[in-house]
Amino acid sequence: MIFTCEKQKILEGISIVQKAITGKSTLPILEGIYINTNKSTLTLIGSDMDLSIQTSVDATIIEEGNIVIDAKIFGEIIRKLPNATIKIETLENQIIKITCAKSVFDVVYMNTTEFPELPQINENLKISVNQNILKNMIKGTSFAIAQDETRPILQGILFEVKSKNLNLVALDGYRLAIRNEFLDTDIDMEVVIPGKTLNEVSKILEDVDDIVDITFTNNHILFNLEKTKIISRLLEGKFINYNSLLPQEHKLLVNINRQELQNAIERASLMAKDGNTNLIKLDFQQDNLIITSNSQLGKVREEISTKLQGEGIQIAFNSKYLLDVLKNVEDDEVIMKMTSGISPCVIEEKNNENAKYLVLPVRLMR
Repeated sequence: MIFTCEKQKILEGISIVQKAITGKSTLPILEGIYINTNKSTLTLIGSDMDLSIQTSVDATIIEEGNIVIDAKIFGEIIRKLPNATIKIETLENQIIKITCAKSVFDVVYMNTTEFPELPQINENLKISVNQNILKNMIKGTSFAIAQDETRPILQGILFEVKSKNLNLVALDGYRLAIRNEFLDTDIDMEVVIPGKTLNEVSKILEDVDDIVDITFTNNHILFNLEKTKIISRLLEGKFINYNSLLPQEHKLLVNINRQELQNAIERASLMAKDGNTNLIKLDFQQDNLIITSNSQLGKVREEISTKLQGEGIQIAFNSKYLLDVLKNVEDDEVIMKMTSGISPCVIEEKNNENAKYLVLPVRLMR
């Protein structure tokens, strides 16, 4: 195998496929990047069996071949080479020679026979989404993925195509995040994708209108970008019926400036560090909201102007859960809907119907 490639191009490819290499595998071969050359294409693959990423890089192929090389050392070498053309060729005794300007590295490589083949996915049945829309949807839901391993299904995001809508849903027992977008398709399906996969997908997606094609099988999902394919196994099991968790009515509706609310909660949470509850109290009155927190560290009181419809309520929250929502909302104003001090709070954007969040309150000891 012999090829030449611009440093920046191969470095970009390495950083994409490295996202699939966790370093936790018991198989040494999965610590490596699979490199394949044929005709005019250089292909790189990284995999941890659950997640595989393949990307193609523009290169001049002099001699075809394939190898697996340790991802960490290969990435470090390429990163530190001068910004020039790199030549890579295989020598005898499983040695690969990397030459760039006056730098020459001889590195041991691995045989490709043990590297797992990528799952075969029929790409006939597919949906297509704009990269920037999907990236935004993942960002707006992934913070609500469960970290607790006792319920594996909640460590994923529900990816639901239903009634010409794409819905992404995440919940962890304390909060629920829903994002949806119109999708011109007659396909109806639902799968649960590991949160780790979608976080890596969102890092690869760009803030552009370019399309990403998405294909499913019973066990895997494929995200196909122009030069990159991301294949992930799906989580087994049935996701919780999230619609049943959303309150159908409310007794109080509050219009509030998102940034003011976020700033006030961030300040109030400075005094809520006692224990892990991050407890803050919200007292909704006719024209204002009073936020308080007290602990062994001291106490704080914040006041914000609001527009309230209904009767006032006193309610308490873990400030982290509210802040996670507010940091992922794009609108300047949010609407909070509540029924009582012990029932869930629904948060929506005033001018965007495509996002909905639910946060459970903390019960206060009377």
